[in-house]
Amino acid sequence: MGLHGVIEFANRLLTFVLALIALLTFLTVLNLGKKLRKGLVIPAFLLGLGIPAQAVLGGFTVLTQLNPWFVGAHFILSGILIALAALLLFRALPPVHVPVSLAIWRTANPVALIGAVTIVVGVLVTGAGPHSGDAESARNGLDLELWQHMHSYPGYALLLMNLVQLVLLARRDKGQERSYQLKVSALLLVVSIAQAIIGVLQARLGVPPVLVALHMLGASVICALLTLQWLAIRGKPTPMKSNA
Repeated sequence: MGLHGVIEFANRLLTFVLALIALLTFLTVLNLGKKLRKGLVIPAFLLGLGIPAQAVLGGFTVLTQLNPWFVGAHFILSGILIALAALLLFRALPPVHVPVSLAIWRTANPVALIGAVTIVVGVLVTGAGPHSGDAESARNGLDLELWQHMHSYPGYALLLMNLVQLVLLARRDKGQERSYQLKVSALLLVVSIAQAIIGVLQARLGVPPVLVALHMLGASVICALLTLQWLAIRGKPTPMKSNA
């Protein structure tokens, strides 16, 4: 079967496990009281739809002999499902919301948008790289070296915007208990820095598969953190007008 075959087989088995978990989650949400299930039904339902959608897309990926565009779409859909799961978790177990200044409030959208662009461009870079999952699979034809640089630009922009957000939150929380918003922003920065280091090492070491796997794992974590930082900061529609 080989390593790739084992991975594919395990992936198919996990599909059934995830489908069962998604179904049980949706049924649990439906059985909650009207007040408790508010905001939970739609993300739980979409997660339930997303699992079979992934299975269908995965089938097309296999039929097209791991076409990089289908593989990329498969990963992006995974990122969307991770974001939905983060949304469901946030609404089910909402943290204490600390009011934010307008300056902090305005950082959430750019961080989320730049992060999403970084991930999408990273998918294109992976499709141009040597690790297709099958020696006979075609690549997307993009210039790997050029697109590695194209991937790094939004990545560095994300680091800068995330740092600005973190500094503003740290100033607000100075002398008091660290807020959930600050913790999420700090964790996002740590993971993003780790991603940047792994990305540079990949380019310098000839894209070893272990680093590619770690980079994909990091991207998945960032999908969740981008969602959580947005919800934590913009969860309330009206920010404070002060500079606090």
